[in-house]
Amino acid sequence: MTSETRARTFKPTFNNFRRGAGVVAAASAFALAAGMAVAAPATAGPAPTGGGIIRPDDAAPTGWAAVGSGTNGGAGAPAESRYEVSTLAGLKAALSNHGEPKAPKIIYIKGTIDGNQTPDGRILGEQDYAPGYDINKYMSCFGTEGKVWSDQTFPYCKQQRQLRQTGSNNMKRQIEVSLPSNTTLIGLGADSGFAGANIVILSATNVVMRNLSVEAPVDFFSTWSPDDGDGAWNARFDAVSSVTSDHLWIDQVRLSDGRYPDSEAPMGFRGKPANRHDGLLDLKDGTDYVTISNSKLHNHDKTMLLGSGDEHVDKDGGKLRVSYIGNHFENLQQRGPRVRFGQVHVVNNYFVGSTDHPQYPMISEGQGGSSYFLGAGYESQIFSEHNAFEYTGPGADESVMVSSYNGHRFSDTGSWFNGEETDLNTVAQTSFEQNRAEALAEAELSGSPAPDWTGWDFTTDVGWDPAEVYSYKAFTTSQAVKNHALQFAGPGVLTVKQ
Repeated sequence: MTSETRARTFKPTFNNFRRGAGVVAAASAFALAAGMAVAAPATAGPAPTGGGIIRPDDAAPTGWAAVGSGTNGGAGAPAESRYEVSTLAGLKAALSNHGEPKAPKIIYIKGTIDGNQTPDGRILGEQDYAPGYDINKYMSCFGTEGKVWSDQTFPYCKQQRQLRQTGSNNMKRQIEVSLPSNTTLIGLGADSGFAGANIVILSATNVVMRNLSVEAPVDFFSTWSPDDGDGAWNARFDAVSSVTSDHLWIDQVRLSDGRYPDSEAPMGFRGKPANRHDGLLDLKDGTDYVTISNSKLHNHDKTMLLGSGDEHVDKDGGKLRVSYIGNHFENLQQRGPRVRFGQVHVVNNYFVGSTDHPQYPMISEGQGGSSYFLGAGYESQIFSEHNAFEYTGPGADESVMVSSYNGHRFSDTGSWFNGEETDLNTVAQTSFEQNRAEALAEAELSGSPAPDWTGWDFTTDVGWDPAEVYSYKAFTTSQAVKNHALQFAGPGVLTVKQ
């Protein structure tokens, strides 16, 4: 099926609306296209949410999560396996589900659950996890330029090294929340969800997360890695991550750094704050059949990683099939997402950033920076269509839309840059060819073999077509995509029915 045929086949019938009700109708129409239950809007003064409803037994209506066995989480759970929780201890008890953690269960989250909260109500901090740890002492053990660690640099260095590791392990045991198979998590309000928790979907299948607000955990024990590029801080804890899991549906969720931007972290090396956050929503080690829809991810650096290394073909090859549908991505400095291996569908998402944001500036490849929205990594197969990009500020340019990280297969149809049609394929090709030229020059200079991907040519034939895998409809105007993101993405939009 050609892109021209696809556009005709999936052309929505909802692009022309009565003046004043356009935003509402757009949101409702997208929900219907995705198969959600949506109440008919009132004829006068319709609610800006479109009147949608979240039901506990809902299944993923489209995207990769709807393929194969489908994804409905804890649908069909009996009354004794339906819970309402407001504390970390209560959540962990509900997840154990009377000793049957993999049996279907529905869990409603009321209010904000803090990952650092103990059963007696205390909120733990750095000194609770590792009394005596001091990040400034830790940094001093790398020497004046932060290049080499030595236990002998100062008398306290061995102790600080051990405290950092002990604190990190203690924190992991406290804040990690593991979601087993056949689980549905639903927030009961716009602000219901998590702060400071590390939510892990580990070796699970059939998990649903909806209507949740998630603030990324702060890693008090982030490590300095002097050999990572020019040196980098590497935090340990993602907000949400999946490892070797399949059939996941994440919908109407908000994820961000929240109250703790890295710009306000303790000062690290070279006059830059120590990064205390890892990923917002990372999918790793053969995770498969995932739909991320109608969600807002904003104010974060290392946002969404698919696959954890070019060498992991044994884990990730033929997997990492993910759909990003109707999301709002704003002020993401990189990885929105960054894809390896996967067959990834990116449709009707609204990407927003600026060069002069005070906390999360995006400095594009074209400006000599490293910020980007879409990252085409090794053996990725990204199918992009009808996405709206808005990038503003001094020097803002189109190269921010996509960067190649050894990926040579990328296809886009009908996307826009600052409201105008754009040639995203050319941007991707330019980035790939520049990356390849640099890799070839480096190999020649060092006398080492060039990487295998340098022998490949860029192509818009990604080897698959989502229209042949699942049914969906797409907005075909940039304003409709933007309206949907602003009015319909994130928690608190739909009514939760228990």
